Amino acid sequence: MSAPSSFPNPDSNDLDRLHAAVKREKADLAPGQEPAPMWVIFLFMIIAIVAGGQLGPMTGSFSFNISNPFSTGQSGDPRPGNEGAGAAADPFQTAMKKGSSGYAVCGGCHQGSGMGLPGQYPPLAGSEWVLGGTERLIRVVQHGLVGQVTVKGQNYNFPGGMQPFGAAMSAGDLANVLTFIRNSWGNEAHMITKEMVEKVRADEKRATQWTMSDLEAFKDKDVPGEIPAGPGATAAAAK
Repeated sequence: MSAPSSFPNPDSNDLDRLHAAVKREKADLAPGQEPAPMWVIFLFMIIAIVAGGQLGPMTGSFSFNISNPFSTGQSGDPRPGNEGAGAAADPFQTAMKKGSSGYAVCGGCHQGSGMGLPGQYPPLAGSEWVLGGTERLIRVVQHGLVGQVTVKGQNYNFPGGMQPFGAAMSAGDLANVLTFIRNSWGNEAHMITKEMVEKVRADEKRATQWTMSDLEAFKDKDVPGEIPAGPGATAAAAK
């Protein structure tokens, strides 16, 4: 029988603890590769926040009172081109923008160019029906038009007639569309307002489409009413 060893066998738990200790040891770093101190990282964070406060608004010049990212009393939008953003929009420009969208229901016949289709759908560009009396124009769109119509010396015969849009459009929407066609494709005329459309609707008692002869009495008649001031809004005075 052999003699017992003078060195006891290491316990497996001791080996596990030894390996864990080795894993916890950090590798030696080369000079210059040590991690930056926490105060340096914190300083760079402050610089980044302040720089973002200056570059974000894109003011073009330094003003800490305007661009201070820590300010709680900042008022207004410092970006150029946003002066007066909270002010009421110009009524004429608002009507033109909304009217351009509403014109989609008319563009299928009169075309996006406002030139219509020869012999079928009359043009709106330069049309005396568009630039003439506002009462006739409102009545046409309100209750539609049937039969032959003469525009700019040319005869047109709507296939099936022009459909009425009064029931499908609010007074404001109809006014915006009419303002749009009166100031597009080279046309220039004063606005038609919601109040003007409402006045015609209140006075008009009709259940059928108009004919050209029916509307002869209204061709030079404007619906009275105040026209909002603004670029292009008073190209002509309402009668």
